[in-house]
Amino acid sequence: MVALDLDAPVRVSPSGTGVIDRTRAAVHGRGREAVVQLVVITVLYLTYRVGRMLAADEQTHALANARMLLTWEDRLQMPNEQALQSIFVKHEFLAVPANFYYATAHFAVAITALLWLWTFRPMYYRVTRNLMVALTAAALALHMLIPLAPPRMLPEYGFVDLAAKYGQSVYGPPDTDTLSNQFAAMPSLHVGWALLLSLGLIAATRTQWRWLLLLHPAVTTLVVVGTGNHYWFDAIIATALLAVATLLHPPVFERPGSMPEMHGNERI
Repeated sequence: MVALDLDAPVRVSPSGTGVIDRTRAAVHGRGREAVVQLVVITVLYLTYRVGRMLAADEQTHALANARMLLTWEDRLQMPNEQALQSIFVKHEFLAVPANFYYATAHFAVAITALLWLWTFRPMYYRVTRNLMVALTAAALALHMLIPLAPPRMLPEYGFVDLAAKYGQSVYGPPDTDTLSNQFAAMPSLHVGWALLLSLGLIAATRTQWRWLLLLHPAVTTLVVVGTGNHYWFDAIIATALLAVATLLHPPVFERPGSMPEMHGNERI
């Protein structure tokens, strides 16, 4: 019977030590990168919030711009937002989920999508993050240059504040709300972010079902208009800004040796 010396030191081969060291370095590097990305997104969000608050005291100008926008939409024979909203107003079973979607999906989907991309598709995460920064910065500039009151503030046109009527409102009275700029309807970052994240996930995945992700920006557009928070034109401008940002972004995937990372199941 062979005696075992339990006090003897455990010896690891040089190759085994190298693997352990590389694993520790990789884990440490990913953890450091996660902190950096969290800081970047937090700074982006706080900058956006501060910028919106600085441009919040524009009620008279914002209401005038809103009425002018409705005039231009009418001249261009665009669909009437009030016609869509009337469907939600008449049916509480549509209004309540719409208010909930507006209040929660914007940030919940963004955090989930960015986290998944960062974990499994780092290259696509970086591109999506860069485009989100560019889109948000452009939107903030427009919010400050062209304050715009949302439809829910124009009851004389037949609009209704759906959240105030059925609950789950994310805004307080405009004259006492110091946490947000309610006169920043154009462009709609709800629509812009939804479209960007959906396209980023579609590009990063291979499953044939990935195109169903486009339902998110489609539903978001219907919700922001139906709840009285945005005009059709707000969604159009957000889409146009995203298109410009995409065209101006460096062609990352076309550089030699910079093929997109694919981790795990290629069919995801």
